[in-house]
Amino acid sequence: MITTYLFYFLSFLTIMFALMVVFSKSPVHSVLYLVMAFFTIAGHYVLLNAQFLAAVHVIVYAGAIMVLFLFVIMLLNLNKETEPHKSPWLKFSAVIAAGLLLVVLVGSLKGATNIMAANNFDANIGLIENLGKTLFQDFLLPFEISSILLLAAMVGAVLLGKKSIK
Repeated sequence: MITTYLFYFLSFLTIMFALMVVFSKSPVHSVLYLVMAFFTIAGHYVLLNAQFLAAVHVIVYAGAIMVLFLFVIMLLNLNKETEPHKSPWLKFSAVIAAGLLLVVLVGSLKGATNIMAANNFDANIGLIENLGKTLFQDFLLPFEISSILLLAAMVGAVLLGKKSIK
């Protein structure tokens, strides 16, 4: 019962922060509102009993990527004088595209409640212990192959970035 109210409260906050991202005049404020939206989305993950995913979401998105966005915005020094003005036709076409996207999303989610009700919910599915067991028992070979692939990509990036000495 309380999780339902908490879900609606977090959903309200997420939508409010997302709208504030779009309608904020300052790009720095938009980034800060986006960080708050990411924190509320992490709250949704906690409600779904996916604590590991919530922690990774906060560390990766609210931490690293938003700091990068904030750094780029401050580096670019965006203001109204340097930003080109958009034509009314471009704004109108953006509204039409967003409306069509909304129609597609509503059409695709029309029967989602029946699918969600039919699935059995396992309360332990998002725990780190179960994720580790599944990763290292069922998917050990793909996990190790992807680690070797990432290691080869890292070595290749170092070699490409290294200055050649002649």
